[in-house]
Parts: sequence; C-alpha cells; structure tokens
Amino acid sequence: MASHPILVIVATAFLTTLTWGSASAQLSTNFYSKSCPNVLSTVKPVVQSAVSIERRMGASLLRLFFHDCFVNGCDGSILLDDTSSFQGEKTARPNNNSVRGYNVIDQIKSKVESACPGVVSCADIVAIAARDSVVLLGGPSWEVKLGRRDARTASFSVANSGAIPPPSSTLANLISTFKAQGLSTRDMVALSGSHTIGQSRCTSFRPRIYTDSNIDSSFAKTRQGKCPRTVGSGDSNLAPLDLQSPTAFDNAYFKNLISNKGLLHSDQELFNGGSTDSLVKTYSNNPKTFNSDFASAMIKMGDINPLTGSKGEIRKICSKVN
Repeated sequence: MASHPILVIVATAFLTTLTWGSASAQLSTNFYSKSCPNVLSTVKPVVQSAVSIERRMGASLLRLFFHDCFVNGCDGSILLDDTSSFQGEKTARPNNNSVRGYNVIDQIKSKVESACPGVVSCADIVAIAARDSVVLLGGPSWEVKLGRRDARTASFSVANSGAIPPPSSTLANLISTFKAQGLSTRDMVALSGSHTIGQSRCTSFRPRIYTDSNIDSSFAKTRQGKCPRTVGSGDSNLAPLDLQSPTAFDNAYFKNLISNKGLLHSDQELFNGGSTDSLVKTYSNNPKTFNSDFASAMIKMGDINPLTGSKGEIRKICSKVN
C-alpha cells in the first residue's frame, strides 16, 4: 500500500523534532517516579519553611535557577565552590554578594539524600525549588521536567561574560542574550515579570534613579532616599523591584513599567517606545496571559543544555563535586 503523503510529512516532522530536541527529550516530568517517588513532597516543605521565614527567599530561589541556566545550561554549576582546578561562578559579577539561597538548596539536598541517596541532582532540586517558590508567592504552577545531572565544573568566565544580562542592558541586548539561549522575545518579557517579586541593591538601580529621564519623578525621589548618588555610600541598601506588591507574584511589575516606575534600567527598556511595549500592555491587562506565558517560558528555560544520560554526575553535596 502506498504511503499517504500527509503521514509521511508528519513522520518526517516527528523524526526532525526528536533529533532536534534530543537533549531536552530525555528530561521528563516523571523521571523520578520509580527511583524517588516522593521527591516533590520532600522539596516543598523546605521551600515553604524558608519562604515563611523570609518572603524574599522565594525570589532568590527563582533567580538562582535563572543564573544557573544562563551559564552553560541548567547543570547546578552555580552551586559549586571554588577548587584548586577551577574558579566557581559564585563570585562572578552577576552573582557576587547578590545570588542567595544556596543554604536552602543544601537543606533540600540533605532531606532528599535521606529519602533517596545518590538519585536526585542538585540541578533538578534548583528547578523544583524555583517552581515551588513562584506558587507559594501566588504565581502559576507548571510541571517541572526532571532528569538533569550535575556539572563537574563551573565557569567563572562565562558567568562574567554578559551571558546573564546586567541591569544596564538595552532592549536589543536583552533580546539577543535570551535568543542566545533559545528563548524568544516573548519568553524574555514574560521571564522579566519575575521582577514582580524580590529586592535589588542600590548598586544595580543607582544609574536609573539619577540619570534616566524616562522615570516617574516621585518614584525616583523615593528611591534616592535610600540610595545616595555617591558610589560606595549605601551600595547594599535594598529596594523592592515591584513597589506595589513586593512579595506577591502578580502582574503589577508590568503596570509599574507603564507608569515609568521600573526600578532597573533594563526593566524600563521593556516599555520605552520599542518592540515590546505592546506585550507589556497585554501582560498588565491580562494576568492569566502573563501567568501562562511565564510558566511556558520557565519550562523552556529549564530545557537549556541539560546534562543527561551518563554526562555529569549526581552530586552528594551541592557545593562540591563527588
């Protein structure tokens, strides 16, 4: 019997998809269903406890995942301490005195190791903790794909290379940095919405509140009150990225941008007469669309260059290789 032309096209497309997505195809939502069936219920209470003690920790755990995935993929490399053979990523510019939550990941790892020794990677724990944090702060949920393995090395140089976009980024820089990781402009704007939670240091927003013209003047004044113009003065003072609801995962971040109240220069770039203005308006009017796009973008980000199969290892302690 002759092959039906439609079926041939579908089969070919299917094979192409399999080949193209082979790295992420090995990740699955039920990866630990036999080897560690209680992994999700083991992680969640530790995240709940950490976030109830300090709401900001939810934002920190989400950011930890982002900063891990953007440097050589979601491989847990950000968790590694320096060794004699490599300099870790913890002291790179985007992370130094800025990325937090390592201790929470260690606490989770300890509980997971008790339940299922040597089975669950630190990279997967970071991915689960990010999702749980968003949900605990009122944001959307999604099925976390699992099966990543842990890197045996880290890259200080890549972490310092601009792979993680700095707060001074232009819109073009944000778009290209995310594109380099296989993420679309829409993904980038949705993921930027994570700035609806968390805090930023004065060093990150000082240029914005003193030199940018596209900023609400009363908002700038408020922020200047705790962030002096002089470098070295109040550098570590914190301000909420979203003044309206700093510990609630909602769409207020986008409403702030429309009012020229983005805290970072890179935030306001999303609504400054450019190609992403319309998307910012959409998310500010439609929280469901934002939540749905955010969840999809988080799944895509989790697919960035995972180590699977026999690559990497399952670390016993997240801060050092076995």
